[in-house]
Amino acid sequence: MAIYSHSRVSCFENCPYQYKLRYIDKVKVDVPTTIEAFMGDMVHRTLEKLYKDKRFMKEVSNPELLKFYEELWGKNYSEDILIVKAESEGVGAENYRKMGAKFVGDYYNRMKPFDQLTILGLETTDRMMLPDGNQWHVRIDKLACDDDGNYYVCDYKTNARMKGQEEADADRQLALYSVWVKEKFKDAKSVKLVWHMLAFNKDAVSERTDEQLEKLQQDVCDKIKKMESATEFPRRQSGLCNYCVYKGICPSFAHEIKLKTKESVAEMREDDGLKLVDEFSEVKMKLGELKKKDEELKAKLVEFGKKFDIDAIYGSNKVARLKEYERIVLPEDRVMFEKLLKEKGIWEDFCMLSYVKLNGGVIRGELTDKEICDCIKKIKDVRISLGGRKE
Repeated sequence: MAIYSHSRVSCFENCPYQYKLRYIDKVKVDVPTTIEAFMGDMVHRTLEKLYKDKRFMKEVSNPELLKFYEELWGKNYSEDILIVKAESEGVGAENYRKMGAKFVGDYYNRMKPFDQLTILGLETTDRMMLPDGNQWHVRIDKLACDDDGNYYVCDYKTNARMKGQEEADADRQLALYSVWVKEKFKDAKSVKLVWHMLAFNKDAVSERTDEQLEKLQQDVCDKIKKMESATEFPRRQSGLCNYCVYKGICPSFAHEIKLKTKESVAEMREDDGLKLVDEFSEVKMKLGELKKKDEELKAKLVEFGKKFDIDAIYGSNKVARLKEYERIVLPEDRVMFEKLLKEKGIWEDFCMLSYVKLNGGVIRGELTDKEICDCIKKIKDVRISLGGRKE
Protein backbone atom coordinates (compact mmCIF):
# COMPACT_ATOMS: atom_id res chain seq x y z
CA MET A 1 0.00 0.00 0.00
CA ALA A 2 1.14 3.54 -0.77
CA ILE A 3 1.46 6.67 1.34
CA TYR A 4 -0.84 9.49 0.30
CA SER A 5 -1.17 13.08 1.44
CA HIS A 6 -3.37 16.10 0.95
CA SER A 7 -0.84 17.65 -1.41
CA ARG A 8 -0.60 14.47 -3.48
CA VAL A 9 -4.36 14.12 -3.93
CA SER A 10 -4.71 17.87 -4.59
CA CYS A 11 -2.00 17.62 -7.24
CA PHE A 12 -4.05 14.99 -9.12
CA GLU A 13 -7.22 17.09 -8.76
CA ASN A 14 -5.54 20.27 -10.00
CA CYS A 15 -3.60 18.73 -12.90
CA PRO A 16 -3.32 14.98 -13.59
CA TYR A 17 -0.34 15.64 -15.88
CA GLN A 18 1.59 17.35 -13.09
CA TYR A 19 0.72 14.38 -10.86
CA LYS A 20 2.15 11.97 -13.42
CA LEU A 21 5.40 13.91 -13.72
CA ARG A 22 5.83 14.24 -9.97
CA TYR A 23 4.60 10.98 -8.49
CA ILE A 24 4.75 8.41 -11.31
CA ASP A 25 7.60 9.48 -13.58
CA LYS A 26 9.36 11.18 -10.63
CA VAL A 27 10.80 13.84 -12.93
CA LYS A 28 13.40 16.00 -11.24
CA VAL A 29 13.59 19.64 -12.31
CA ASP A 30 16.10 22.23 -11.27
CA VAL A 31 13.82 25.15 -10.53
CA PRO A 32 13.76 27.66 -7.68
CA THR A 33 11.02 27.89 -5.09
CA THR A 34 8.44 30.66 -5.38
CA ILE A 35 8.55 33.78 -3.23
CA GLU A 36 5.16 32.89 -1.72
CA ALA A 37 6.40 29.47 -0.61
CA PHE A 38 9.66 30.96 0.67
CA MET A 39 7.93 33.66 2.68
CA GLY A 40 5.50 31.11 4.10
CA ASP A 41 8.38 28.88 5.15
CA MET A 42 10.18 31.76 6.89
CA VAL A 43 7.02 32.68 8.81
CA HIS A 44 6.37 29.06 9.80
CA ARG A 45 9.91 28.60 11.08
CA THR A 46 9.74 31.85 13.02
CA LEU A 47 6.49 30.92 14.78
CA GLU A 48 7.86 27.44 15.44
CA LYS A 49 10.81 29.05 17.23
CA LEU A 50 8.41 31.17 19.29
CA TYR A 51 6.60 28.15 20.70
CA LYS A 52 9.77 26.09 21.14
CA ASP A 53 11.25 28.87 23.25
CA LYS A 54 8.05 29.07 25.28
CA ARG A 55 8.25 25.34 25.89
CA PHE A 56 11.60 25.87 27.60
CA MET A 57 10.21 28.82 29.57
CA LYS A 58 12.20 31.32 27.52
CA GLU A 59 10.63 34.74 27.12
CA VAL A 60 10.73 36.06 23.56
CA SER A 61 9.79 39.66 22.86
CA ASN A 62 8.21 40.84 19.64
CA PRO A 63 11.39 42.70 18.57
CA GLU A 64 13.50 39.59 19.26
CA LEU A 65 11.18 37.42 17.21
CA LEU A 66 11.17 39.88 14.33
CA LYS A 67 14.94 40.02 14.46
CA PHE A 68 15.05 36.24 14.18
CA TYR A 69 12.72 36.42 11.17
CA GLU A 70 14.87 39.07 9.44
CA GLU A 71 18.06 37.09 10.02
CA LEU A 72 16.42 33.89 8.81
CA TRP A 73 15.25 35.67 5.66
CA GLY A 74 18.67 37.16 4.99
CA LYS A 75 20.41 33.83 5.51
CA ASN A 76 18.15 31.81 3.20
CA TYR A 77 17.04 34.24 0.47
CA SER A 78 18.59 33.88 -2.98
CA GLU A 79 18.10 35.81 -6.21
CA ASP A 80 16.85 32.77 -8.14
CA ILE A 81 13.61 32.57 -6.14
CA LEU A 82 10.69 32.89 -8.54
CA ILE A 83 8.55 36.03 -8.15
CA VAL A 84 5.59 35.56 -10.49
CA LYS A 85 4.04 38.96 -9.76
CA ALA A 86 7.27 40.88 -10.27
CA GLU A 87 6.57 41.67 -13.93
CA SER A 88 2.77 41.75 -13.91
CA GLU A 89 2.22 43.75 -10.71
CA GLY A 90 5.60 45.22 -9.88
CA VAL A 91 5.89 43.30 -6.61
CA GLY A 92 9.38 42.36 -5.41
CA ALA A 93 11.06 40.30 -2.70
CA GLU A 94 11.17 43.28 -0.35
CA ASN A 95 7.38 43.50 -0.42
CA TYR A 96 7.09 39.87 0.61
CA ARG A 97 9.71 40.29 3.35
CA LYS A 98 7.70 43.15 4.85
CA MET A 99 4.48 41.16 4.56
CA GLY A 100 6.01 38.24 6.43
CA ALA A 101 7.30 40.54 9.17
CA LYS A 102 3.85 42.05 9.58
CA PHE A 103 2.27 38.59 9.81
CA VAL A 104 4.69 37.61 12.58
CA GLY A 105 4.23 40.87 14.48
CA ASP A 106 0.44 40.85 14.26
CA TYR A 107 0.24 37.23 15.37
CA TYR A 108 2.54 37.89 18.32
CA ASN A 109 0.46 40.84 19.55
CA ARG A 110 -2.82 38.97 19.15
CA MET A 111 -1.77 35.71 20.81
CA LYS A 112 0.54 36.82 23.64
CA PRO A 113 1.19 35.60 26.32
CA PHE A 114 0.71 32.30 24.42
CA ASP A 115 -0.61 30.39 27.41
CA GLN A 116 -4.20 29.89 26.25
CA LEU A 117 -3.50 26.28 25.25
CA THR A 118 -1.08 23.48 26.03
CA ILE A 119 1.15 22.88 23.04
CA LEU A 120 1.41 19.15 22.25
CA GLY A 121 3.40 19.33 19.05
CA LEU A 122 4.99 21.62 16.50
CA GLU A 123 5.39 20.56 12.88
CA THR A 124 4.03 17.18 13.99
CA THR A 125 4.58 14.38 11.45
CA ASP A 126 3.02 10.93 11.50
CA ARG A 127 0.94 8.51 9.43
CA MET A 128 -2.50 7.05 9.87
CA MET A 129 -4.28 4.14 8.19
CA LEU A 130 -7.14 4.80 5.78
CA PRO A 131 -10.08 2.38 5.47
CA ASP A 132 -8.64 1.00 2.19
CA GLY A 133 -5.32 0.08 3.80
CA ASN A 134 -3.36 2.99 2.34
CA GLN A 135 -1.55 5.36 4.68
CA TRP A 136 -2.18 9.10 5.02
CA HIS A 137 0.62 11.51 5.85
CA VAL A 138 -0.12 13.77 8.82
CA ARG A 139 1.73 17.05 9.23
CA ILE A 140 0.37 19.58 11.71
CA ASP A 141 1.86 23.05 12.18
CA LYS A 142 0.64 23.33 15.77
CA LEU A 143 -1.24 20.76 17.84
CA ALA A 144 -2.69 21.92 21.16
CA CYS A 145 -5.34 21.19 23.77
CA ASP A 146 -7.10 22.89 26.66
CA ASP A 147 -8.07 21.61 30.11
CA ASP A 148 -11.57 20.63 28.99
CA GLY A 149 -10.58 17.92 26.52
CA ASN A 150 -10.76 20.11 23.42
CA TYR A 151 -7.97 19.58 20.90
CA TYR A 152 -6.85 22.11 18.30
CA VAL A 153 -5.30 21.34 14.92
CA CYS A 154 -3.78 24.64 13.83
CA ASP A 155 -2.44 25.65 10.45
CA TYR A 156 -0.63 28.91 9.59
CA LYS A 157 -1.82 30.42 6.31
CA THR A 158 -0.13 33.33 4.53
CA ASN A 159 -2.74 33.40 1.73
CA ALA A 160 -3.88 36.75 0.40
CA ARG A 161 -7.47 35.48 0.48
CA MET A 162 -9.47 34.96 3.66
CA LYS A 163 -10.86 31.45 4.10
CA GLY A 164 -14.63 31.65 4.46
CA GLN A 165 -16.69 29.44 6.75
CA GLU A 166 -18.09 27.35 3.91
CA GLU A 167 -14.60 26.70 2.58
CA ALA A 168 -13.31 25.84 6.06
CA ASP A 169 -16.19 23.40 6.60
CA ALA A 170 -15.34 21.66 3.31
CA ASP A 171 -11.57 21.53 3.84
CA ARG A 172 -10.08 18.03 3.59
CA GLN A 173 -6.59 18.50 4.96
CA LEU A 174 -7.18 19.44 8.60
CA ALA A 175 -10.36 17.37 8.78
CA LEU A 176 -8.42 14.19 8.09
CA TYR A 177 -5.84 15.22 10.67
CA SER A 178 -8.65 15.33 13.22
CA VAL A 179 -9.19 11.60 12.56
CA TRP A 180 -5.58 11.03 13.59
CA VAL A 181 -6.04 13.17 16.71
CA LYS A 182 -9.08 11.17 17.80
CA GLU A 183 -7.19 7.93 17.31
CA LYS A 184 -4.13 9.24 19.15
CA PHE A 185 -5.85 10.98 22.06
CA LYS A 186 -8.76 8.95 23.37
CA ASP A 187 -9.75 11.69 25.84
CA ALA A 188 -10.55 14.14 23.01
CA LYS A 189 -14.08 15.48 23.47
CA SER A 190 -13.78 17.61 20.35
CA VAL A 191 -11.22 18.51 17.70
CA LYS A 192 -11.26 22.10 16.49
CA LEU A 193 -9.73 22.88 13.10
CA VAL A 194 -8.08 26.30 13.19
CA TRP A 195 -6.59 28.24 10.30
CA HIS A 196 -4.53 31.22 11.45
CA MET A 197 -5.13 33.56 8.49
CA LEU A 198 -2.06 35.70 9.09
CA ALA A 199 -2.73 38.23 6.34
CA PHE A 200 -5.99 39.19 8.09
CA ASN A 201 -4.91 38.56 11.71
CA LYS A 202 -7.99 36.38 12.13
CA ASP A 203 -8.81 32.70 12.54
CA ALA A 204 -11.16 30.45 10.60
CA VAL A 205 -12.50 27.60 12.73
CA SER A 206 -14.36 24.41 11.83
CA GLU A 207 -15.29 21.07 13.36
CA ARG A 208 -16.54 17.74 11.94
CA THR A 209 -18.83 15.04 13.27
CA ASP A 210 -17.77 11.38 13.30
CA GLU A 211 -20.24 10.74 10.47
CA GLN A 212 -18.72 13.50 8.36
CA LEU A 213 -15.22 12.17 8.98
CA GLU A 214 -16.28 8.65 8.03
CA LYS A 215 -17.72 9.93 4.75
CA LEU A 216 -14.63 12.06 4.12
CA GLN A 217 -12.34 9.06 4.53
CA GLN A 218 -14.45 7.08 2.07
CA ASP A 219 -14.37 9.96 -0.42
CA VAL A 220 -10.58 10.06 -0.15
CA CYS A 221 -10.37 6.30 -0.69
CA ASP A 222 -12.54 6.68 -3.81
CA LYS A 223 -10.23 9.41 -5.11
CA ILE A 224 -7.18 7.26 -4.44
CA LYS A 225 -8.79 4.35 -6.30
CA LYS A 226 -9.38 6.67 -9.27
CA MET A 227 -5.77 7.88 -9.12
CA GLU A 228 -4.39 4.35 -9.00
CA SER A 229 -6.51 3.19 -11.93
CA ALA A 230 -5.84 6.23 -14.12
CA THR A 231 -4.30 5.52 -17.52
CA GLU A 232 -4.56 9.02 -18.97
CA PHE A 233 -3.28 12.19 -17.32
CA PRO A 234 -4.61 15.27 -19.15
CA ARG A 235 -3.12 18.69 -18.64
CA ARG A 236 -5.40 21.14 -16.85
CA GLN A 237 -4.43 24.77 -17.26
CA SER A 238 -5.22 27.27 -14.52
CA GLY A 239 -3.66 30.15 -12.63
CA LEU A 240 -1.63 27.58 -10.70
CA CYS A 241 0.46 26.91 -13.82
CA ASN A 242 2.53 30.04 -13.12
CA TYR A 243 3.74 28.41 -9.91
CA CYS A 244 4.27 24.90 -11.31
CA VAL A 245 7.84 23.58 -11.22
CA TYR A 246 7.17 21.65 -14.43
CA LYS A 247 6.00 24.61 -16.50
CA GLY A 248 9.30 24.65 -18.39
CA ILE A 249 8.74 21.13 -19.74
CA CYS A 250 4.95 21.21 -20.11
CA PRO A 251 3.65 20.92 -23.71
CA SER A 252 1.01 23.55 -22.88
CA PHE A 253 3.77 26.16 -22.52
CA ALA A 254 6.50 24.81 -24.84
CA HIS A 255 5.59 27.18 -27.67
CA GLU A 256 5.39 30.18 -25.34
CA ILE A 257 8.87 29.38 -24.02
CA LYS A 258 10.13 28.96 -27.59
CA LEU A 259 8.80 32.42 -28.50
CA LYS A 260 10.60 33.95 -25.51
CA THR A 261 13.91 32.68 -26.90
CA LYS A 262 13.50 34.80 -30.03
CA GLU A 263 16.02 37.62 -30.11
CA SER A 264 13.65 40.26 -31.51
CA VAL A 265 9.96 40.99 -32.02
CA ALA A 266 10.48 40.76 -35.77
CA GLU A 267 11.95 37.26 -35.44
CA MET A 268 9.12 36.23 -33.13
CA ARG A 269 6.50 37.38 -35.64
CA GLU A 270 8.00 35.04 -38.23
CA ASP A 271 7.10 32.03 -36.12
CA ASP A 272 4.64 29.82 -38.03
CA GLY A 273 2.59 29.00 -34.95
CA LEU A 274 2.24 32.65 -33.97
CA LYS A 275 1.12 33.57 -37.47
CA LEU A 276 -1.47 30.78 -37.51
CA VAL A 277 -2.97 31.88 -34.18
CA ASP A 278 -3.03 35.53 -35.25
CA GLU A 279 -4.82 34.61 -38.48
CA PHE A 280 -7.24 32.30 -36.62
CA SER A 281 -7.96 35.04 -34.10
CA GLU A 282 -8.67 37.54 -36.88
CA VAL A 283 -11.06 35.12 -38.59
CA LYS A 284 -12.90 34.42 -35.32
CA MET A 285 -13.26 38.15 -34.73
CA LYS A 286 -14.66 38.69 -38.22
CA LEU A 287 -17.06 35.78 -37.77
CA GLY A 288 -18.29 37.35 -34.55
CA GLU A 289 -18.80 40.66 -36.28
CA LEU A 290 -20.62 38.91 -39.16
CA LYS A 291 -22.87 37.02 -36.73
CA LYS A 292 -23.80 40.27 -35.02
CA LYS A 293 -24.44 41.90 -38.41
CA ASP A 294 -26.50 38.85 -39.43
CA GLU A 295 -28.76 39.28 -36.40
CA GLU A 296 -29.12 43.01 -37.01
CA LEU A 297 -30.10 42.50 -40.68
CA LYS A 298 -32.62 39.79 -39.77
CA ALA A 299 -34.29 42.17 -37.33
CA LYS A 300 -34.39 44.94 -39.93
CA LEU A 301 -35.84 42.60 -42.59
CA VAL A 302 -38.60 41.51 -40.20
CA GLU A 303 -39.33 45.13 -39.35
CA PHE A 304 -39.41 46.05 -43.08
CA GLY A 305 -41.80 43.17 -43.86
CA LYS A 306 -44.19 44.16 -41.06
CA LYS A 307 -44.10 47.81 -42.09
CA PHE A 308 -45.26 47.08 -45.63
CA ASP A 309 -47.20 43.89 -44.82
CA ILE A 310 -45.12 41.73 -47.16
CA ASP A 311 -43.39 38.35 -46.74
CA ALA A 312 -40.89 38.53 -49.60
CA ILE A 313 -38.24 41.24 -49.99
CA TYR A 314 -36.25 41.33 -53.23
CA GLY A 315 -32.62 42.17 -53.75
CA SER A 316 -30.47 42.38 -56.91
CA ASN A 317 -29.94 38.61 -57.16
CA LYS A 318 -31.64 37.10 -54.09
CA VAL A 319 -35.00 37.21 -52.37
CA ALA A 320 -35.53 37.09 -48.63
CA ARG A 321 -38.73 35.24 -47.74
CA LEU A 322 -40.23 35.80 -44.28
CA LYS A 323 -42.17 32.98 -42.68
CA GLU A 324 -43.72 33.46 -39.29
CA TYR A 325 -43.80 30.45 -36.98
CA GLU A 326 -44.44 29.67 -33.34
CA ARG A 327 -41.95 28.35 -30.83
CA ILE A 328 -42.08 27.76 -27.11
CA VAL A 329 -39.98 29.17 -24.28
CA LEU A 330 -39.46 26.75 -21.39
CA PRO A 331 -39.95 27.97 -17.81
CA GLU A 332 -36.81 29.01 -15.94
CA ASP A 333 -37.54 26.48 -13.18
CA ARG A 334 -36.63 23.36 -15.18
CA VAL A 335 -36.81 21.06 -12.15
CA MET A 336 -40.41 22.09 -11.46
CA PHE A 337 -41.37 21.68 -15.12
CA GLU A 338 -39.78 18.22 -15.44
CA LYS A 339 -41.54 17.15 -12.23
CA LEU A 340 -44.85 18.34 -13.68
CA LEU A 341 -44.33 16.33 -16.89
CA LYS A 342 -43.57 13.22 -14.84
CA GLU A 343 -46.66 13.71 -12.69
CA LYS A 344 -48.78 13.95 -15.85
CA GLY A 345 -47.24 10.72 -17.15
CA ILE A 346 -45.85 12.29 -20.34
CA TRP A 347 -42.17 12.75 -19.40
CA GLU A 348 -41.04 9.78 -21.52
CA ASP A 349 -42.82 11.26 -24.56
CA PHE A 350 -40.91 14.53 -24.47
CA CYS A 351 -37.55 13.84 -22.83
CA MET A 352 -34.57 13.31 -25.12
CA LEU A 353 -31.13 11.75 -24.95
CA SER A 354 -28.62 14.24 -23.56
CA TYR A 355 -25.40 13.93 -25.54
CA VAL A 356 -23.54 16.18 -23.11
CA LYS A 357 -24.43 14.07 -20.07
CA LEU A 358 -23.85 10.77 -21.92
CA ASN A 359 -20.48 11.96 -23.21
CA GLY A 360 -19.36 13.07 -19.74
CA GLY A 361 -20.59 9.85 -18.12
CA VAL A 362 -18.69 7.63 -20.54
CA ILE A 363 -15.47 9.67 -20.60
CA ARG A 364 -15.34 10.00 -16.80
CA GLY A 365 -16.10 6.32 -16.34
CA GLU A 366 -19.36 6.97 -14.48
CA LEU A 367 -21.38 4.91 -16.96
CA THR A 368 -20.10 1.35 -16.63
CA ASP A 369 -22.84 -0.78 -18.20
CA LYS A 370 -20.90 -2.99 -20.66
CA GLU A 371 -23.75 -3.42 -23.17
CA ILE A 372 -24.26 0.34 -23.43
CA CYS A 373 -20.52 1.10 -23.53
CA ASP A 374 -20.00 -1.47 -26.29
CA CYS A 375 -22.48 0.46 -28.46
CA ILE A 376 -20.48 3.66 -28.11
CA LYS A 377 -17.31 4.49 -30.00
CA LYS A 378 -14.80 6.85 -28.44
CA ILE A 379 -12.68 8.96 -30.77
CA LYS A 380 -10.03 11.63 -30.25
CA ASP A 381 -11.05 15.13 -31.26
CA VAL A 382 -9.59 18.60 -30.80
CA ARG A 383 -11.39 21.69 -29.56
CA ILE A 384 -9.70 25.04 -30.25
CA SER A 385 -10.42 28.05 -28.07
CA LEU A 386 -8.89 31.49 -27.98
CA GLY A 387 -7.78 33.34 -24.85
CA GLY A 388 -5.71 36.37 -23.96
CA ARG A 389 -1.97 35.99 -23.43
CA LYS A 390 -0.46 37.18 -20.16
CA GLU A 391 2.87 38.75 -20.77
